[in-house]
Amino acid sequence: MDAARRPAPAADYYFPPGRSIARRIHGERVVGVLYGPRALILGALEPLTYTATMISTNSIDRPFRRLARTAKIHETVLLGTREEADRALKAVNQLHRRVEGNLDEPAGKHPAGTRYSAFDQDLMLWTLAVIVDSARAIYETMVRPLSESELELLWQDYMLFGELFGMSRSAMPASFREFDSWLTKQMSSQDLGPTAHGLAMAPIVAFEQPVPIVGRPMLHLNNLAVKGTLPRHVRDEFGIRWTAAHQAGFRTLVLINRLASRLLPRRLRRGRNNVLFDNVIRAEARRGGTVVADLSQPSPDGRVATVRRDEP
Repeated sequence: MDAARRPAPAADYYFPPGRSIARRIHGERVVGVLYGPRALILGALEPLTYTATMISTNSIDRPFRRLARTAKIHETVLLGTREEADRALKAVNQLHRRVEGNLDEPAGKHPAGTRYSAFDQDLMLWTLAVIVDSARAIYETMVRPLSESELELLWQDYMLFGELFGMSRSAMPASFREFDSWLTKQMSSQDLGPTAHGLAMAPIVAFEQPVPIVGRPMLHLNNLAVKGTLPRHVRDEFGIRWTAAHQAGFRTLVLINRLASRLLPRRLRRGRNNVLFDNVIRAEARRGGTVVADLSQPSPDGRVATVRRDEP
């Protein structure tokens, strides 16, 4: 085999091929495509994390670019070599150092003046949690269930993933069982609740990706898969319509995907999704951006009002 094409040794990866459960899961293209939109919806439930991200972004009218670039970074870290991952992590670290400040307006239970930082360990744990839960939910729904031992190995992989992005291991639950218990408690907390901006924007970014007409049937199926794996109370919170017909279509989609995961050639079902993510970025750029909500105008209930603006 040519030296340039020879696979790198396992030691050259943070998540080695054949050994890492996280790599196995994120290597499935269906997971790479679907877990991000689901994680975005769940992430918007935490008002401080969501608002801090919106305030700090330089891409407020390019939300699909932001989502696609985040997905590419995650795939680089999880599927790439250490060298590739370290370059991506260095760039993210530099961006995160600029994400700090104080809220100008209330966000959920958080009053104006609340301090935020990209390196706040509690906020980082929430961000990691929605990634973990979404990747697991998509994989177990569309590919196959994971055993208890696999779930534990998966969580240990994600603990390393969190550390690579600046989390302290001591800030994370020590086992998958502890993590699952923590997340269940968080999801039932009265402190969770999207801002009006999150209610407006999160579903747009999750379900209205800019794709050509020929790609819209696939987008519809992707959205069905994401919506079907969301907890019922989350669908209700965001006003996501879900009928018996949706449920029937979702069940059929699950059966087809599980069958495809066993029958499709490896090169079709596994690998990075760079081509898809780059197409989304270019499509959003061609249309001049995305209509966004205005963070600067609070609503009477203390949330953030949704104000549409003309597209450039």
